Amino acid sequence: MKITRTMLLVGVALGALSGCRDEHERPDAAPRRLAGSVLVVRDTLVESMLEATGAAAPRLSADLSTRLMGKILSVSVKEGDRVRAGQFLLQVDGKDLDARSDGLVSGLEASRSQLALAETQVRRMRSLFADSAVPRSALDQAEAELDRARAGLSQVRAQDAELKSIQGYSRIVAPFSGKIVSRLVDPGMMASPGAPLLRMEDASVLRISVSTTTATARNLSVGTVLVARVDGRDVRARIEGIVPSGSGNLSVVNAIVDNGADSLSSGAVATLFLPRGKRMARLVPESGLVRQGDLVGVWVRGPQGDVKRWIRTGARMDGRVEVLSGLAEGDSVVVPSLAVAGN
Repeated sequence: MKITRTMLLVGVALGALSGCRDEHERPDAAPRRLAGSVLVVRDTLVESMLEATGAAAPRLSADLSTRLMGKILSVSVKEGDRVRAGQFLLQVDGKDLDARSDGLVSGLEASRSQLALAETQVRRMRSLFADSAVPRSALDQAEAELDRARAGLSQVRAQDAELKSIQGYSRIVAPFSGKIVSRLVDPGMMASPGAPLLRMEDASVLRISVSTTTATARNLSVGTVLVARVDGRDVRARIEGIVPSGSGNLSVVNAIVDNGADSLSSGAVATLFLPRGKRMARLVPESGLVRQGDLVGVWVRGPQGDVKRWIRTGARMDGRVEVLSGLAEGDSVVVPSLAVAGN
C-alpha cells in the first residue's frame, strides 16, 4: 500500500513538470526577427577579376656610391633618417684630387698664355706676308703653332672638367627626397669605386609589377584605375605601363599607388585585381557578415525566424562580398542593426 502511494506521488510530479515544459515550448511562440534591412539574394553580373601577385616597391630607390678610392671622412645620416634632395650625406677624402686640381689650374694659365702668344704671332705673320716681307712657309708655321696652342688648351680644359666631375663624387648628396634605408659605411672605412655606401628610397609612391597573360593585358590601358591590395588593405592603383615580358605569352603590368601618408609598407606583397570579362556572382553587403573565429556567416530570414548560416566568401567588391557557397538565389539575408550585429 505504501509503494502504490509513492508511485502515485512521483507520477503526479512528473506530469506537472511535463506540463510546464510543453507550455514554455509551444509551437505557436513568436519567431526571432532581428532589427535591420532584408536583402533578397540574386545572381548579379559582375566584372571577373584575375588576382595577380607582385611586390609594392618604391618607385624611386638608389644605391649611392663614389668613383673614388679613398677614406670615408664623415657620414651625416643614419638608417631611418628622412632627407631632402641635394642634402649632404657623406664625405670621401679627396686630397689627391685637390692637388691635381691645383696642377691643372697652372696648366690652364700656361695654355692660355701660349694661345695668346700664338694668336699674336699669326697676326704679325699675316701682316708681313701681305707686304711680302716673309715667305708663305713662315705664315704656315705660325698658324700651325696656333692650332697646337688651341688643341692644348682644349685638352687641359677637358681634363679640368673631368677632374671637377670626379671631385663631385667626394661629396655625396641625396639625389631625391626620401629615407635612408641602409648605411653601409662609417668614418674611417675605405670607399671603393662603385661599391654602395648608402641606400635610400622614396616610398611616397609605390610601384606594383605583376605578370599576366597577353589576352588579359589587352583589356587594360595606361591610366586605368584598378583595385590593389597591399598590407591587407584595398587601395587604388593607376596603370603606369604595360610591357611584353619577352618570355612566352606574358605581359608585365606596372601600376602606381599613392603612399604619401607612408601607411603602406614598401616591399610588401601586393595583389592587383585585373578585369577579364563579365560573370555571374551572388553578393551580400560586407556589413551583414557575422564572424566567429575563422567562420563567416550571415543571418537568413525564414518562416521559423532569423537563423545564422555559415558561408564561404570570395572577392570583395565595393562594400560587397561574393558568396561562393552557403546561400541560394532567393534567400533573404538580414543586415542587422549595430545593436544586434554580433549576436
